[in-house]
Amino acid sequence: MSLFRNIVFVSALVGLLTGLALTGMQYASTVPLILKAETFESAEPPKPHEHAATPAHDHGVGAAQAHSHEHDEEGWAPADGFERSAFTALANIVTAIGFAILLVTASEFAGGLKGWRQGVFWGLAGFVVFTLAPGLGLPPELPAMPAAELNIRQAWWLGTALATGIGLALLVFKKSLFFAILGVVLIVAPHIIGAPKPDSFETAIPEALHHDFVVAAVIMSLIFWALLGGLAGYFRARFAPVAA
Repeated sequence: MSLFRNIVFVSALVGLLTGLALTGMQYASTVPLILKAETFESAEPPKPHEHAATPAHDHGVGAAQAHSHEHDEEGWAPADGFERSAFTALANIVTAIGFAILLVTASEFAGGLKGWRQGVFWGLAGFVVFTLAPGLGLPPELPAMPAAELNIRQAWWLGTALATGIGLALLVFKKSLFFAILGVVLIVAPHIIGAPKPDSFETAIPEALHHDFVVAAVIMSLIFWALLGGLAGYFRARFAPVAA
């Protein structure tokens, strides 16, 4: 029971700090690009198209990276300004706490995090699993960009993250050739199957704007995961020393 409380405490503290840092990074990098893209969206005639962000970032940072630009004309949405910023920060903190729980819990099966350096490596693994691998097929999207059905994208993203995570674990923690080959197969399989694609790729968003957004989102996610892992390792060693 003590271990469970330690995991929750460390994850909550790490999630709070990392979520606030993510919010600051968003407003310095991706939010201005999203607002610029929304001008192209508002200039287009209404379309029966759902332009939800790529499920990861839904993806882990998933939802945190691009979901702030989703609009549902028939549903409630926070007002621009402080309200939208507050809800963005809250969503980022909740997301970061969830990822911190996953990271700290997974690391316990390998003996627990022994310091911030080890935590950074675990964080980089999280970046590969939740951002890099799914992003190869489903890069972050801006408003007004075409996309396949949301539930199909979510299923592919979840399958890719799961397969990548298991594949990496087999490569790192299993020493046999069989498990190494199986790990590589699991990592590659989702990309052989292929991510779901929209019926058309026509969009009013300039290619350069989308490129800048993808680069900013990926770099922000890398910093997020490195910070998340580093803080998790630091506080795990401080408040819940690994048993000898």
